[in-house]
Amino acid sequence: MAFTLFAVWCLALSVIDLRQLRLPNRLTLPGGLMIVCFGAWSSQLRAVLVGAGLLFAIYLLAHLVSPSSLGAGDVKVALGLGGAAALAGPHAWVVAAVLAPLITAVVGVLFLRRRPVPHGPSMCAATVFAILWCS
Repeated sequence: MAFTLFAVWCLALSVIDLRQLRLPNRLTLPGGLMIVCFGAWSSQLRAVLVGAGLLFAIYLLAHLVSPSSLGAGDVKVALGLGGAAALAGPHAWVVAAVLAPLITAVVGVLFLRRRPVPHGPSMCAATVFAILWCS
């Protein structure tokens, strides 16, 4: 049930990002908070906080270096996605963290940058895949 809710959250984020090229705070922050609560409930709070913090730090650094190529919404959603991936273990976290930018790069090359490529759907897809593959 928890994974289904997570997948629905990812789907909603992805659809909005594809349509509006933004990830709204009304979804990113509450979703991240729910993942932290699930981590506390399942006695994995430390893993969630470490995974969330590490992915957030990576995305924040990328955003600060190049704000036009990675939005603040991507940085905020990294909290929840990093925590969720960490719940499935360190291997899942690494797969999600590495796969997301690869997916975005491939999509960008395939569409020859005719329009901006939102990164949120790649982040969500990579995390869902990593959780399913590594669990």
